[in-house]
Amino acid sequence: MTTKAPTDATPRVAQIIVASTRAAAGVYPDRTGPVIEAWLLDRGWTVAALHVVPDGDRVGHALGAAIAAHCDLVITTGGTGVSPHDETPEQTLPHLDRLIPGLAEELRRRGAASTPLALLSRGHVGVARGRTVVVNLPGSTGGVRDGLALLDDVLPHLIDQLHGLDHTP
Repeated sequence: MTTKAPTDATPRVAQIIVASTRAAAGVYPDRTGPVIEAWLLDRGWTVAALHVVPDGDRVGHALGAAIAAHCDLVITTGGTGVSPHDETPEQTLPHLDRLIPGLAEELRRRGAASTPLALLSRGHVGVARGRTVVVNLPGSTGGVRDGLALLDDVLPHLIDQLHGLDHTP
C-alpha cells in the first residue's frame, strides 16, 4: 500500500540529517539528502530542513533539535556502518523512547538482496518523545532507495498510529 499523502490530511513535517564529514566539509556534494527530500515532497510532506553535518556529535545535536521542533519524521542517512567514525546509531539511540526493531531488521534484509554489505548497517528505527519517528538509513543512494521503498509500505500507518488515528487497514 503506497500512500501519496497522510491519511488525515494533516500536514506532516520531516527533517533530513546527512551524516558525512566529507560532504559537510565540501569535499564532495551530498547525494542522499536530495533523494530523500524528493521522496518526501512527492508524498505531500513538508521538509523543514536538510542538514549536512560531520559524523559524530553533530549528528546527535541535529537530531535532538529536530525532535525538539516536533517533527513527525526525522530521516538520517550515513554513519551507520562499522568504520571508527560511523556513530549515527550511537547518536540516535539516546533520543529514542521506543525502538521498532522489525523495521531496522527489514531495512537490512531488503538491502542485502542488493548487496551483502547492507548487513553491516547498524541503524535504528524508533519513536522519540512519543511523536517523532526516527529512521537511520545508510549513506549510499542505493541503500536510501531501498529504505524509502520500505517506508512507502509502512510510514503512513505508523504516523497515523502515533497520532491516535484509526489504524484499520
